[in-house]
Amino acid sequence: MQNVATLTTPAGPGLRERKKAATRAALVDAAQTLVEERGLDAVTVEAVCEAAGVSSRTFFNYFEAKDDAVLAHAPWSLDPALAGAFVGGGPTGGLADDLGHLVAGVLSAGVGDLGRVARGMALARTEPRLLQRHLVLLDRHKDELVALVAQRVGDDPHRAATASVLALTLAHAAFQRYDADPAHPPGEHVLPVLAELRALLTE
Repeated sequence: MQNVATLTTPAGPGLRERKKAATRAALVDAAQTLVEERGLDAVTVEAVCEAAGVSSRTFFNYFEAKDDAVLAHAPWSLDPALAGAFVGGGPTGGLADDLGHLVAGVLSAGVGDLGRVARGMALARTEPRLLQRHLVLLDRHKDELVALVAQRVGDDPHRAATASVLALTLAHAAFQRYDADPAHPPGEHVLPVLAELRALLTE
């Protein structure tokens, strides 16, 4: 007889997590639809909440601002195993390549619903303020990246800062590539972007 344990599948998200995900998706969909119809400046948080069927208080449990909902922004989180491998000198031993793998891993693990992200990036092409907000949200990870790089390279704050700028540049470029080529998620664009940057610097 087959062991029962081998037939057990991991439990999916609980009811609370599914409800939170549904509420977040409803807010993003409402914000993006209203901005497409009216333009960014004509849409208020109250209008988004009314369309999504939630209170303004609920909105701010998910997003800091209307622009974040339009962009379908999901906070990033560094996987401890991924961060540990980077600090330990992996996976390739080259700092730039390992930064690329780190950023690719982060983007592959947690940028949110890709269809909604793509829709948000498309709106950012028509609403410059959204692109500016996207860059601000990316930059929030700079201190975390600097600290992580510093653990690897030691007491060289300039090198750590430069490496973190490279990581943020890779992330931003990957989102731009994803906007143009949504068949491939952002994480898959990181290493090709890094290869092009390296080629440019060696010309």
